[in-house]
Amino acid sequence: MSTSFFVAGDWLAEHIFDADIQILDARMAPAGQEHLRDMSAEYLAGHLPGAVYFDIEALSDHTSPLPHMMPRTEAFAVAMRELGISSDKHLIIYDEGNLFSAPRAWWMLRSFGVENVSILAGGLADWQREELPLQQGEIELPEGEFEANFDPESIKRLTDVLLASHEGTAQIVDARPAARFNAEADEPRPGLRRGHIPGALNVPWGDLVENGQLKTTDELSEIFARQGVSFDKPVIASCGSGVTAAVVVLALATLGVNSVSLYDGSWSEWGARSDLPIEPAQ
Repeated sequence: MSTSFFVAGDWLAEHIFDADIQILDARMAPAGQEHLRDMSAEYLAGHLPGAVYFDIEALSDHTSPLPHMMPRTEAFAVAMRELGISSDKHLIIYDEGNLFSAPRAWWMLRSFGVENVSILAGGLADWQREELPLQQGEIELPEGEFEANFDPESIKRLTDVLLASHEGTAQIVDARPAARFNAEADEPRPGLRRGHIPGALNVPWGDLVENGQLKTTDELSEIFARQGVSFDKPVIASCGSGVTAAVVVLALATLGVNSVSLYDGSWSEWGARSDLPIEPAQ
């Protein structure tokens, strides 16, 4: 484990019923599998004891046509209170164990001002591998006390990214697999062009992850350096729909890098627009 943003399964097993700890199940189906899996049913079939379901899709802004966009501050606060989540507790998030979606939940909570947020190293897969207990069914908690203080610097919009691409004011780091970044493979979402934002650098999120947690800080530093990312310039993380971009944000936070934000629309927005430039040129 390479960072204080993670907790180990054996530690959590000892502290799972501590009054100041709340557990959030943030499992999410990858793009293209949404209609093949019922994540709510998977949660009900077995989750960590006391864990509530942090449904990233349900908690998103449904007024936007784009997938799982960040919700409005008050809407998020109300949803958290209804789940029974309190912003002054130590919130521990897990996913299936691939570090795919837990970083998005971690980023959302931190963007709304929650200070003490951790990710379970190895996620559900490691928990089950250690034969630690699971619970079935819904978890109903009393209403939480959740104060949301949104940090507008955490998110970038299309106009910000267009400026960064054109003027070089920030590095755009794309977390999609190399084949999609290089226009060698189709996007999992229909209707999107192949390619990437002009000037973007490719750091595939999977390269940063090993066994459901981040690689060591030395390995992370080497990966970013190899891909041309400078820690002295602002970074805008992007991906397919703003989920795995949070893995890049998490890795950079682990390395103590400042001025890191996330392009929430990501390629779902950029790749759908025929009026925006892309590389390789089509």
